[in-house]
Amino acid sequence: MTATLPSIVPPATPTPPPARTGRLRPRHDALGVLLVATATLYLWGLSASGWANGFYSAAAQAAGVSWTAWFFGSSDAANWITVDKTPAALWVDGLAVRLFGLSSWSVLAPQAVLGVATVALLYASVRRTAPAAGLASGLATGAALFVGAALAVTPAAVLIFRFNNPDALLTLLLVAAAYATLRAVAAAPVGCCWPRPSSGSGSSPRCCRRSWCCPRWRRCGSSRHRSGRGGGCGTSRSPPSHSW
Repeated sequence: MTATLPSIVPPATPTPPPARTGRLRPRHDALGVLLVATATLYLWGLSASGWANGFYSAAAQAAGVSWTAWFFGSSDAANWITVDKTPAALWVDGLAVRLFGLSSWSVLAPQAVLGVATVALLYASVRRTAPAAGLASGLATGAALFVGAALAVTPAAVLIFRFNNPDALLTLLLVAAAYATLRAVAAAPVGCCWPRPSSGSGSSPRCCRRSWCCPRWRRCGSSRHRSGRGGGCGTSRSPPSHSW
């Protein structure tokens, strides 16, 4: 018989995460500069667009008068006819009109706010994903800032977030669904259902255009989350998709 000596090598202990100091890091300052610059770009001279799309501006005016018109997206306060889109984007404008009164700013400024939120979410998505791809922290921050700035100054995005078409909310919800998908893939398997309500809500501002991204989201999660969960994820996406 041979005796086995016990190992004298101490077990490796995990490195504790760095303690939070409560102070802003340089990347937070850079993100703040990016968001302030984006808000300035989208809000500067906003009233020059007037009422922008008068069809949706009339619906926002009706939403500021009647809660029923606000809920159904009616183009008139008497609720004779609704607009040609589902009403989620009009809910944002209607609430702004109720809070601040009817003006071109109360109709258009919410779109600019949605644009700033979209840039922030895209930054967070890239900042979370880049280290997993092997980038150092500084390079990950630089990549996230570059992508956020690229979205902010894209001519189509500038037009979308300075106009009162439903595309502003659609873009925000699609980016939010992509961010939730990244969080779900990195987390426990139950997290695979996170992006579904967000992706389903994307059909409210713009019919079914959010379905363009669904195959890519499903492919992203298929390597981590196997069969038996797809039905539940689809079910959680279905109510917001078919609510209207």
